[in-house]
Amino acid sequence: MVHRGIATQAGLLMFCYILLSHFEPSFFLFHLYQSLIFLVIILMLFYFEDHFAYMLGMLAPAASLLIMVGTGMLPAGLRQVWYLVSPPYPGHKADPISSMAIVTGVCAVLMIIFCAYRWKREFAGGGKGLSTFLISLGIVVVYYGILIVWFWREVSPR
Repeated sequence: MVHRGIATQAGLLMFCYILLSHFEPSFFLFHLYQSLIFLVIILMLFYFEDHFAYMLGMLAPAASLLIMVGTGMLPAGLRQVWYLVSPPYPGHKADPISSMAIVTGVCAVLMIIFCAYRWKREFAGGGKGLSTFLISLGIVVVYYGILIVWFWREVSPR
């Protein structure tokens, strides 16, 4: 059975990355590529490949969070939240990219939690766990490996 909540969450993460591409037009294709794995998750749910969709729904957002920490987007987002709840700093200006990064991070954590819950409820102890994990991990490693190499080539000096 298709879980609409996870499909909605994957769509929300896609929207977050597309919105990030609006704030960073020079990285439009990068963020578009980053959102495609969540479209794959939605399509897998639609075609009743739930076990792969749930596993990718746990691994892809986790890898995305690691990339956000590695690039400094998530720490900048946390500083942005700190600026919102603490007294105003002179000369501080709101940063939409950092704000969107924290929203994306929260959505990614929720996606991991929802997919883990559905996996445990529907597939735990079914014997497919290890093979599904290894195949999904391979997909995520290749997918985000391409993304990291692409990002590295974009930001490194020529």
